[in-house]
Amino acid sequence: MRYFAGIDIGSTAIKISIVDENKNLIGHKISASGSMFYKYAQETLSELLRELKIDESEVVYTVATGYGRKLFKEADENVSEITANAIGAQQSAKSYGEIKTIINIGGQDSKAISLDTEGNVVNFAMNDRCAAGTGKFLDVVAMNLEIGVDELSEYHFKSTGTPLSISSTCAVFAESEIIGLLGNNHSVEDIVSGVHYSIAKRIVKLVKRVGVKENVYFDGGPALNRGLVSAIENELGHKIFVPSYPQITTSYGAAVLACDAYVCNIESE
Repeated sequence: MRYFAGIDIGSTAIKISIVDENKNLIGHKISASGSMFYKYAQETLSELLRELKIDESEVVYTVATGYGRKLFKEADENVSEITANAIGAQQSAKSYGEIKTIINIGGQDSKAISLDTEGNVVNFAMNDRCAAGTGKFLDVVAMNLEIGVDELSEYHFKSTGTPLSISSTCAVFAESEIIGLLGNNHSVEDIVSGVHYSIAKRIVKLVKRVGVKENVYFDGGPALNRGLVSAIENELGHKIFVPSYPQITTSYGAAVLACDAYVCNIESE
């Protein structure tokens, strides 16, 4: 059996996916990027292959993507995360239907991608100037509120009031705003709901720049936050599809591209 690897080296996490010759996802692994992207990517790949009982020689083609894609010298090729994300979303959502709009929220940036009827990227917009609409911001919010990031969703749905306004577009100022709201005796639940809606409003603006088309797909670690998903759905006015493993969409897409590239190379020989 031949296998194909997709390695997404992001600014905060390394995601690796392995697919077989039929593009089925065989396994995946996520680790922190740390300060040594290449070393940790190598280690994560080796650990995943050991867990899957796959010999390195059976991985016949590797595609790297993401922030640090050019650092992984062993990759047969590297592609942009926009391209890999689009392919991974379409593959992950086969049972859901044709994907037209992708929302991706990463550790330090957020993206909106528009696809045509054939699945090609026709437009995209990115916000990487400020962390206020990213996963890193949610980490900071949770820390300030002294709760776990995985608890944000639970607190969101316990909010009974109107979502509080978090107007700052800078993560630092937004953090100060949240501390001020706590000082004014606002509940943690209402603050969390306000944070989610502030992120949702920024994301919707980004999506409208590329054009809102159904079906909408949401990936990245923050997609695991059901409260944030609900806020974006309400602001966007569309249902959103979230895959089982939203963190690995881009690495999965890179693995699928690796499979396609290998087959094309064989056929051209």
